[in-house]
Amino acid sequence: MKIPFSLWDNKKKRARGNSAEARQINLYIDQVYSQIFKCYQDMVFKNKLVTAKLVKANYLGEGENVKTLQNIIDYHGKKAESSLASGTIRNFAVTEKYIKRYLNKILKTSDIYLNQLDYKFICDFEHFLHTYWPTGHPNAMSHNTVMKHIQRFRKMVTLAFHLEWIDKDPFIRWKPTFERREREFLSANELSNLETYKFPIERLERVRDLFVFSCYTGISYADIIALTESNIMIGIDGLNWIVTKRQKTKTPVKVPILDTAQNLIDKYRHHPMTCITETLFPVISNAKLNLYLKEIADACGIKKNLTFHMARHTFATTVTLTNGVPIETVSKLLGHTRIATTQVYAKVIERKVSDDMQSLKNKLRADKDDLKSNKIDND
Repeated sequence: MKIPFSLWDNKKKRARGNSAEARQINLYIDQVYSQIFKCYQDMVFKNKLVTAKLVKANYLGEGENVKTLQNIIDYHGKKAESSLASGTIRNFAVTEKYIKRYLNKILKTSDIYLNQLDYKFICDFEHFLHTYWPTGHPNAMSHNTVMKHIQRFRKMVTLAFHLEWIDKDPFIRWKPTFERREREFLSANELSNLETYKFPIERLERVRDLFVFSCYTGISYADIIALTESNIMIGIDGLNWIVTKRQKTKTPVKVPILDTAQNLIDKYRHHPMTCITETLFPVISNAKLNLYLKEIADACGIKKNLTFHMARHTFATTVTLTNGVPIETVSKLLGHTRIATTQVYAKVIERKVSDDMQSLKNKLRADKDDLKSNKIDND
């Protein structure tokens, strides 16, 4: 703000007189003084180093504790490079793209201070995602997809809170709500049809074999493609096991090799493609893999939306849990860090529930028959 030299009192550092212009200038100076003094008090309260330059920087919004949303996005991105899987990093990049789009389209800005984040910002961002129609997509985002984006955003903001870049967590009252969805898997009959189908095209046969291998090991696409002979080791039982780490979580996985899986390993041991890559199976991109699985589903008469991840679901349900393998063992085989993750599969196996209840009925009947028999003998 500017005033003529004639109005300025250099001793009092205030404007002279009682004119409207002088009163306006003096009010502004008082407000600035109060804000600067507050910055000073905050620094003293937090036991921070206090200098004139640091007080000025905090007042101007340039202090070390005045961080923006873009600052935490950039920091989280660098931290994620060494700690997260490539797929997870890609997912965070998509979430970051939607955050920037929300800032540009709705708030008409490219960035905001972290201390401006509040519960309303989260609700408005969630509403934006629910109503946004991604380019090239047939539908708007599903509710669960929106929740995943908000969860990733929350992880970045929580990191800022732990770094003490913000004084309070704006997500403290926000709770995610996911819609329950049944995990699709192949039945024993569908899996048998898939295994025995004769494909006239070799590329479809290779993809089918990768899928079946996953059905009998529970290993994901990214981990199967990286398997080599060095991942096959002699286990505690003296038999072949696959020993690897999940690319997604770095969790160690040890899986005994069932006969079907061993036959597939033997089938590709001297294949021209595996001889070049030195992997257990021919390498193929995830996009092509899932594209060819659509052709395979049509050929085998499978009406379900066949994706490679369904193989892990099939391993968890049809191959293991349905055949009486304890859920703790299945959780270990899948490389889950929490058994609650595995329990999702246990909920969908009606046949297993039926078999378990039938066993209970038989046991209760047998116990009753024994009691009757003992009573007759005593009489």
